[in-house]
Amino acid sequence: MESIHTMEQFNKTIAGEQPVIVKFQADWCPDCRRMDMFIGEILEEYKTYSWYDVNRDELPEVAEKYEVMGIPSILIFKDGHKMAHLHSANAKTPEEVQEFLQASL
Repeated sequence: MESIHTMEQFNKTIAGEQPVIVKFQADWCPDCRRMDMFIGEILEEYKTYSWYDVNRDELPEVAEKYEVMGIPSILIFKDGHKMAHLHSANAKTPEEVQEFLQASL
């Protein structure tokens, strides 16, 4: 999963015709660390998609613009638009993340 560190890099990443998956997290977030324990298998299953990581503390303007109120959250973008958003309250288990991806991609 490639990390995004600038607004310019973020905008370029989400602008493509193919869907991209962006995980919003923070270093201090215990639920984010829990997700890190199972996200590898999901990345492998959905390896045909590009995955990116945004530290919401590094890019708070991006989190605010796309209404990322809780972390970890997973958003799917295509053509510069947010297509789907898995809010942190529903991103606690591998099953919840997989159901979201199956429904959204």
